Amino acid sequence: MQLPSDRRRHHRLWGGPAILLLLAGCADVRPLVTAVSVPAGYREGGSTKPAEPLRQDWWRSFRSPELSALIEQARIGNLDIATAIANIEQARANIVSAGAALYPQINGDASAQRSRQAGSDGHVGRGQNLFSLSASASYELDFWGKNSQALASARSAAAATQFDRDTVELTTIASVANAYFAILAAQDRLAIARDNVASASHIMTLIDNQFKAGTASGLDVAQQQSLLAQQKASIPPLELSIEENKSSIALLVGRPPALVKIGGGGMARIHPPRISAGLPSQLLTRRPDIAEARATLISSHQSALSAYAAQFPSISLTGQGGVESTALKSLFDPAAGFYSAAAGLTQPIFDGGTLRSAVEHANGVQDASLAAYRKAVVQAFVDVENALAGVRLLTRQQALQQDVVDSSRKAYDISEQQLRGGTVDLVTVLQTEQTLFSAQDSLAQIKLSRLQALISLHQALGGGWTAPAPLTPPD
Repeated sequence: MQLPSDRRRHHRLWGGPAILLLLAGCADVRPLVTAVSVPAGYREGGSTKPAEPLRQDWWRSFRSPELSALIEQARIGNLDIATAIANIEQARANIVSAGAALYPQINGDASAQRSRQAGSDGHVGRGQNLFSLSASASYELDFWGKNSQALASARSAAAATQFDRDTVELTTIASVANAYFAILAAQDRLAIARDNVASASHIMTLIDNQFKAGTASGLDVAQQQSLLAQQKASIPPLELSIEENKSSIALLVGRPPALVKIGGGGMARIHPPRISAGLPSQLLTRRPDIAEARATLISSHQSALSAYAAQFPSISLTGQGGVESTALKSLFDPAAGFYSAAAGLTQPIFDGGTLRSAVEHANGVQDASLAAYRKAVVQAFVDVENALAGVRLLTRQQALQQDVVDSSRKAYDISEQQLRGGTVDLVTVLQTEQTLFSAQDSLAQIKLSRLQALISLHQALGGGWTAPAPLTPPD
């Protein structure tokens, strides 16, 4: 069985046969291997150079004062962030509790006793007083590192809660931005729908006039009425989407919806930034969820080392001193003093496998943490690749869809002019009208998807988060 390097020298203190018997029943700790495969570059990135650091307040790069204000409110009032902060406080208290085992435990005791007992002649004797004042101390030598590893594990676990808070904050910021952009997109689509209702109503008037003049049929009128009704029916769902996303933002900032005012104004006010993904290796220090998984893994390994050390002898020192007297006035006389000191060694011989199973359980927790860490790293690469692909392809799709809208608008304008002159059939007018309405709505949805892809890319790259000094795995 291989011992941790900083523990090997202590075993030389024991006799050969005794140490062989002791080690035979010990469960070992699995080595900690945190290495993961990191590609040289992203498949979608097209760059093998380090990226410029993302600004801490990266959301301001969209140049929307209202969005920035909402995000600042969420950073202060979000209830999930508040819960994460409370978890940090609990973890810090666990550090103090774990560290207490490294210090002597000192207790004070004061007592006053009166007793009386019968004599050999059957008569009750006189009462006797006994006063005492003492202090006792005990200290366990952390010879094998059981307590120090437990403290290190608590510190790593506390670091994990801090990284979790950073992850929650990054997720909250992204959620606010996504909901805000959804409001802007719904407002744009609502404006388009209302314009389309006005346009359809205008065409409806022209067709009604032709019907009255006998140049249009009842079918033509009914078809245009159906198209007009469709455009009117598209308005309530968009209004509902706006209200629902406003309520979502209210929850994210931790306030009732009635107290959160959001103006919006459409996506034309947003200026999408350009960002570079940089090298995949940068993710290992930029994403708080990876740092959290790594801290949790290190904590689990340190817990395993603590469980491993618990299998070895426990060496404790105890001492007690004070004064004791039958008379209160002589309690502090030199003759009333007493003291005692002792050293003890306790070695578990048979515990039914409790200590061994504790190490095996800790090994299992470490294996699970290692798998979670590796998954977090792989998931980070997947998130970045998907976000890069989304930004690239949606940017291209937006440009192509803009061409569709432009050509559809041109066709619609021509058909409307020809309808006024009576030189086009109504089927053509209806087709160009439907094509334009659909193209405009699709363009608004594509713009929203592109903005949300940019948010996903910021989130996938770790936002503006910067890792502190990396945690070093124990030997």
